Amino acid sequence: MSKIRSSKTQFENIFTAELKKRTPKKFRTNVEELIGKPDIVFPDERICVFLDSDFWHGWKYSSWEDKLNDYWKIKITNNIKRDRKVTYALRKKGWKVIRIWGHQIKKDSDKTVRRIFSEL
Repeated sequence: MSKIRSSKTQFENIFTAELKKRTPKKFRTNVEELIGKPDIVFPDERICVFLDSDFWHGWKYSSWEDKLNDYWKIKITNNIKRDRKVTYALRKKGWKVIRIWGHQIKKDSDKTVRRIFSEL
């Protein structure tokens, strides 16, 4: 468990590298000053991007939660609740919040980058 990183993961690195190549817009990564520590922030546009791993953030959680023991059920359920609270809090402060799943980046990073551009 200690080897699992919360930032600069493989799919984060792929995505930010692609983003850097393709946009002249300034962005910051892992911004601690904002609630939830967004993975990517476009401060001028007030856009926060979260790159959520499928397991830790519960992609299609209801279809596989019964395979987990109580510890993991609580852990992932709390992550999902926290993600919702963070999204709500940022939107309330005037930020646009975009959440992208890890499998989306792995499958087609170009498409996910275009999604960000459409919001810029």
